[in-house]
Amino acid sequence: MKQHINNIIKGDALSVLKTFDADFIDVGITSPPYNKQEKHKGWLVKNVKYDSFKDVKTEEEYQQEQIDVLNEIFRITKEGGSFFYNHKTRWERGQMFHPIQWLSKTQWTVRQEIIWDRMLAANIRGWRFWQVDERIYWLYKPIKNNKIGIELESKHALLTSIWRFPPENGQKNSHPAPFPITLPSRIITSILNENKGIVLDPYCGSGTTLVAAKLLNKKFIGIDISEEYIQYANQRIQNASAEKRIVEEELQKHIVQKTFKQRKQNGEFTGRHKNNHQMIDNQSHQISLL
Repeated sequence: MKQHINNIIKGDALSVLKTFDADFIDVGITSPPYNKQEKHKGWLVKNVKYDSFKDVKTEEEYQQEQIDVLNEIFRITKEGGSFFYNHKTRWERGQMFHPIQWLSKTQWTVRQEIIWDRMLAANIRGWRFWQVDERIYWLYKPIKNNKIGIELESKHALLTSIWRFPPENGQKNSHPAPFPITLPSRIITSILNENKGIVLDPYCGSGTTLVAAKLLNKKFIGIDISEEYIQYANQRIQNASAEKRIVEEELQKHIVQKTFKQRKQNGEFTGRHKNNHQMIDNQSHQISLL
């Protein structure tokens, strides 16, 4: 597997995943094609290229493919590992399709449903209220005899289950469904500690997950079927430093403020408490601060 580390593999996600060894991925993040059955270069979605590959499967075929892909990712993920799966509720031909329909048929444990508020949307047809939300499913591979699993690295950072940030600007990223680099940065920082981690994106598209992994000093593996997007993603990876500021802004949210008790234990004081103890300290070096 060493030859795949920090590289993008061209091919169909399911076929490539079947060639991987078991139990070596720490965390995965992806947003698969949504099977919207739209003309990618038509009036509904403009200026979108993806070679000759379009979302034209039947819903049954699509859901089975997603089940197969997710089960392969489960196989190659370590015990205690996680996979974050970005998808949405869809309406096609009078029917509503929800991701939980196929997620519940995989080997994964659905640990949490996170709402991604995209903060914008194009109400192209006006048949319903604007759909500004998508879902991010935290899927978990249980550790034997441990139903709860690992704690978040960011457990004290007060991050909620509603994430609000817009998708990447289409002028900067021509991919049809680009999530912002903030999204994988938040996940990677929350799940992996500073010293380890291999990050997988089996539908890596324009490479956003991989750029985030590189900037956070994590190893990564990407898979995509489009040569055009692989080339674009590799350019972004090479120039990852250009996106460093955005990742650093997200990291600031993970800096946990110490409680008063912790500051007191460390001999640190703030506000009026700081002034009081400075005065006491000046009056007598013999006073012991608790």
